[in-house]
Amino acid sequence: KKNTMKFYTFLASLLIAITSMAQPPEYDDLKILYADEDFEKLFDKAQKYTEKDKTKKDPVPYLWATKALYKISISGNDDPDFKNAFKDGIKFISKCFKYDEDKTCQMEHEDFINTFTLACVERIVNDVDAEDYRKAYGWNIKYLKIANNMAGAKYMEGACKFRNSDKGGANTSWKEADKALESVTSIEDWWEADRKLLMNGVMASAQCLLDSRQTQKAKDLLNRFAPWFDQNDQFKSYYDSVVNS
Repeated sequence: KKNTMKFYTFLASLLIAITSMAQPPEYDDLKILYADEDFEKLFDKAQKYTEKDKTKKDPVPYLWATKALYKISISGNDDPDFKNAFKDGIKFISKCFKYDEDKTCQMEHEDFINTFTLACVERIVNDVDAEDYRKAYGWNIKYLKIANNMAGAKYMEGACKFRNSDKGGANTSWKEADKALESVTSIEDWWEADRKLLMNGVMASAQCLLDSRQTQKAKDLLNRFAPWFDQNDQFKSYYDSVVNS
């Protein structure tokens, strides 16, 4: 009986050990470093988790690495190791999304993902406003890797290609954008960043059509999206200047 009890105790201990090995860590060390605002150390530790066999396919450390890089990018840090912090953040969050198959990590960190994706789109829009279409195109390509809905990025891609003298490429991108929207009846459940890029991509594309004397096509494009953006002052103002002028 004693031997049998010992065997069962050993078996139970082994089962607990195997179960605990199968469970990903809680990453309390990363949470503490974030709370302490030690973002460089947070990135180093999170990156190490992404390189370990046990945790390299867990989305959570990639998310924490992105958080660290985002904070570094807006802190004015002049360390050359982090000169591309924001750009690198896009790579890490892309991996996070890849491994987050059930979207648990994304739901848990929804506020940060909203902040980060909006910051990506802001860079694209700012470069378009500054008429730096090559730079805007570069950020837009990166955003395409993490976009939840690609239509806005495809419209913006078309506008950037048009401005960079690739008219054929622009038309291809616009067709891809239309295809991505074929079965879409509402954008209410889209990320805020995807909605913002769609609106700006549509307006930028309409301006391309206007500048190539395709006024009716520009009006048709804006009319198509007016029901989704008619409450937005920026869209309404641009719409009125094109359609109602």
